[in-house]
Amino acid sequence: MAGLEVLYACVGGSVTCPQDAVVCFVHWEMVKSGYRCLGSGDEPCSTDKKSELLPSDWSSNKELYSLRYKANDGDTQLLLKAISVDSTLIFNLMNYSSQQVSDLTVNISDHVDAEHLQIFDRVFKHADSLSEKVTTQLLPSQDRSTGQRRSRREEEDKEEEQRRGRVDNDPLRIPNRQPRQGPPHWADPMVPPFSAGGADLDPFRSPSSGGMIVDPLRSGYPRSGFDPSSGIPDILPPGAVPPGARFDPFGPGGRHRPGPDPDHMPPPGYDDMFM
Repeated sequence: MAGLEVLYACVGGSVTCPQDAVVCFVHWEMVKSGYRCLGSGDEPCSTDKKSELLPSDWSSNKELYSLRYKANDGDTQLLLKAISVDSTLIFNLMNYSSQQVSDLTVNISDHVDAEHLQIFDRVFKHADSLSEKVTTQLLPSQDRSTGQRRSRREEEDKEEEQRRGRVDNDPLRIPNRQPRQGPPHWADPMVPPFSAGGADLDPFRSPSSGGMIVDPLRSGYPRSGFDPSSGIPDILPPGAVPPGARFDPFGPGGRHRPGPDPDHMPPPGYDDMFM
């Protein structure tokens, strides 16, 4: 904590309680971040000037500390307030121009040994932890070190990569529906085993491989000597059926049809409505 010991030695006479030691520590973190103290109180005054030291009346009020700061190489001005509540100090830091406010609560006993306020080597406990809290929670984000910002960003990127890896390796995860590259591959329906039923789908296939239309003249079975193109006596005149045309015989065979069967005759008295 280079420089803090010199600062503490300068203001040691004003440190009379543990709260004073914590405010002095936070003031030094502000100085390290590129700010200089202008004075105490909420309102500016004619005697304001940039300084790494604390103003003479900085610890006059043990319940409420008010300090004003200005960037050493800019116009940014900040108002730091510390309110003592029981065993804690609540810090509030406000940017005058943007009105942005950050806050930090410090448990005094965790970082200050009240029995050794005048001994610098023993007054602060866990100084590194307190410094980290001030820089990450209280100071404006643009004033934090580049290394800390980069480290946090790298950690966030690493966590994101790990999360994506866990999601991608999840066997229950539904994969992303991304468009397939190139045309889809369809199996040839004319190649076995997908050609089953092809004869029914293509009525004009080769007669040897079958088809949907059944032609008795091209069925491959032995045919009788009957030629419908020569005509059928008392049914079709010659030439009614073109040569080679498909012909389905109709009607009973033979020239003379048999007479009706006796069972075909109506019963006696079939027309008697009272029967």
